[in-house]
Amino acid sequence: MSERLLVLVRHGQSEWNLKNLFTGWKDPDLSEQGVAEAKEAGRKLKAHGLVFDVAFTSVLTRAQHTLDLILTELGQTGLPTSKNLALNERDYGDLSGLNKDDARKKWGEEQVHVWRRSYDVPPPGGESLKDTLARALPYYVQEILPGVLNGKRTLVAAHGNSLRALIMVLEKLSPEGILKRELATGVPIIYRLNADSTVASKLDLAG
Repeated sequence: MSERLLVLVRHGQSEWNLKNLFTGWKDPDLSEQGVAEAKEAGRKLKAHGLVFDVAFTSVLTRAQHTLDLILTELGQTGLPTSKNLALNERDYGDLSGLNKDDARKKWGEEQVHVWRRSYDVPPPGGESLKDTLARALPYYVQEILPGVLNGKRTLVAAHGNSLRALIMVLEKLSPEGILKRELATGVPIIYRLNADSTVASKLDLAG
């Protein structure tokens, strides 16, 4: 029987994560800590004896750099990789590039909290989590999942909110449930799927 392996990794800490800035579709690279997190993710996957047939990532530098560092640790730098904006982070619109504390001063703590933590209320000029799911989910179902079910061992390096879309389907979470789900930077989550695409097992490599 094929393994039906799917591993999701949120990119390592970016330079803007470090500075407490809303990032979205802006394109900073990894911080020094983020580079270390990505390398450690690769080492953890290698320690579990995992190898991959294909990889997916966004069009943003921090996710691609994370993937490159993981594949270097695994000795799989030539792995076939697809890059698509469907896996990009949520677009924070007018908040992008702003310090989160400054945003709270400008719009008020309650309003910023609504934009960050509601399911379907977008910030000005940006996307809600619901909007992000609307582009990430079809890509997952059409481009990623069929390969997994056919036995292609698949690695996805992307972003907190785009990965939530995949996790929402994999773990059958409600909108409220997925909002509460925090994804640590640079921590692989290993899924093995049943033939009907439900989760047979899950292993979070945190710590």
